[in-house]
Amino acid sequence: MKKFIALLVFIFVMSSCAFAASEFNETWLITSDTTAKGAAGNVFAELIRDKVKAANAGLVIDYFPNGELGGDADLLRQAQKGYIAITVCQTAPVVSFIPEVAVFDLPMVFARYDGDTIDKVLNGDSEFHKQISKAYEKAGLHLLGFMQNATYRLATSNKNLETLSDFRGLQIRTMENANHMTFWTAIGAEPTPLAWAELYISLQQGTVNAQENAADTCASAHFDEVQKYLACTNHILYCNQICINDKIYKALKPEHQEVLNKAVAEALQEMRPRLEEIDRVNKEKLKAGGMTIIAFYAGSQISLSQN
Repeated sequence: MKKFIALLVFIFVMSSCAFAASEFNETWLITSDTTAKGAAGNVFAELIRDKVKAANAGLVIDYFPNGELGGDADLLRQAQKGYIAITVCQTAPVVSFIPEVAVFDLPMVFARYDGDTIDKVLNGDSEFHKQISKAYEKAGLHLLGFMQNATYRLATSNKNLETLSDFRGLQIRTMENANHMTFWTAIGAEPTPLAWAELYISLQQGTVNAQENAADTCASAHFDEVQKYLACTNHILYCNQICINDKIYKALKPEHQEVLNKAVAEALQEMRPRLEEIDRVNKEKLKAGGMTIIAFYAGSQISLSQN
């Protein structure tokens, strides 16, 4: 309780600085996410922070990673209120705030496409980008971009998962996302939403016997210690979005908007090859930790086949 109260006080005090000009004529933007050190989202946010700093234009990103200011839903809510300025997270938690983002929950839709094609739709001058940006604005947020390179969320399990029939009765932990749960139910699994902090011990004790996440998340959480198989199901695009409070964005000086937009655009492009490398390296790490990789062929798209 003391920690919670301290956090509320901190957010209340810092909210006045989420977008504020200091005595040194600097504008500070509080940025926060839940990603662990070294995960793709963390590297992305740090890259933006460093690029903004290098521009030396009087704009400062004050970055708090690893859930220091709350979970994904907390941070999105704080961004809406303007208590923080910017947050980075995967798309699933955003659905509760922006229903249109549920398009990313459609299973297997992205798995057939390469990163360049997906990027043109998500970040280019496309009708999709225009419409999804409007949806963000209705929620009081301004979309800065989507980070992806055709890498995906995968499934880990203590059961060999090679065909659809293997998923029947599988107790799999999911995020608190109704669309994700509907998908797993449709293929015969038994999805269980569970807090992230409880997942490792739940897998260890057999409360659930599977979960789904991107390779870097699986590796950083040491799931190779409690799971036998990594099934490259490629069911959901591993995509991180970055957004800023809309009022804060519009109140920025034009030159600061330009610096921020440029930093995000450059970071998105630089992260593309890194995402592919992060995916490959972490799959190898999980394999070295004793996990069996199922249906993984470098460079190919994986689909689940029926017996």
